[in-house]
Amino acid sequence: MDHAGMPPPDAKVLPILYVKTGCPWCTEVVEFLDSHGVSYREQNVSDDAEARDEMQKKSGQTRAPTLDWNGKILADFGVDELVPFLRGLNVKLEDS
Repeated sequence: MDHAGMPPPDAKVLPILYVKTGCPWCTEVVEFLDSHGVSYREQNVSDDAEARDEMQKKSGQTRAPTLDWNGKILADFGVDELVPFLRGLNVKLEDS
């Protein structure tokens, strides 16, 4: 049964990337993930207080970007920290 306004069922299992408006590290990470074929669900904590609270509860801090990969948290990072994190989770990165 389709529920209007609800995300598709598989959206719940996608990793969540918490970002802030105007954050250069967030932009860099989004571009990296997009160019390497990594699927995720983006939450802008600048616009969404509930998402901000969720990010802070999960990560214990308020900086972005923060990635929740099915319970594995990487907070306040750049691409240099993201690559080894993803490799440690056996995430396949497509060539850009």
